[in-house]
Amino acid sequence: MKYTTDNFFSAEQQQRIEQAVQAAEKHTSGEIVPMLAPCAYDYPRAEIIGGGFFALAAATTLSWGFFGESLWVFLAAFLLLYLPCKWLIRFCPPLKRSLITSQEMTDEVAEKALVSFVERQLHHTRDNTGILILICLFEHRVQILADRGINDAVPPHTWDGLIAEITAGIHEGRACDALCQAIGKCGEMLAEHFPVKDDDTDELPNLILE
Repeated sequence: MKYTTDNFFSAEQQQRIEQAVQAAEKHTSGEIVPMLAPCAYDYPRAEIIGGGFFALAAATTLSWGFFGESLWVFLAAFLLLYLPCKWLIRFCPPLKRSLITSQEMTDEVAEKALVSFVERQLHHTRDNTGILILICLFEHRVQILADRGINDAVPPHTWDGLIAEITAGIHEGRACDALCQAIGKCGEMLAEHFPVKDDDTDELPNLILE
């Protein structure tokens, strides 16, 4: 089954996540925003190179193995097979992931988090206490990005443990539980530095499905 942002979490699980955010924010002025994205980037180079490689291998096998090393058969087979191979890679996430380096996916997820942080106005909260928990389905990666108010109060490695917990939960098929637990811990850490104020308001969405 191919997961999308619409079916990765059921309606009940989405409600649980939103309730977890609401519960966490009762004790802190921090604004926690979980966000689910289908991917951080399209990775067209993987499709182009992979499609060319598989089409080349198939065309070589056909022309040399069955037609006596015919150049014309090779060219025709390559041209006919390139697009189908490219589409196969596009719609087969595990195959496509195998053609992308781990570092490239890490970099793209980090960039996606930064862009989403700005586009979703997380940097416009009253106390600069917005925090984004980004889950990218294709990459199977999680990124947590906090606003400057939070970064001034907590060390950068603060979120590493939460990222590891959510990532493990995704791989083990308990993504919702892991995310809700991480949101709770995030709220506890934020409450130490940014306790809730009397006039606190909910400034940001409690869940974003891209």
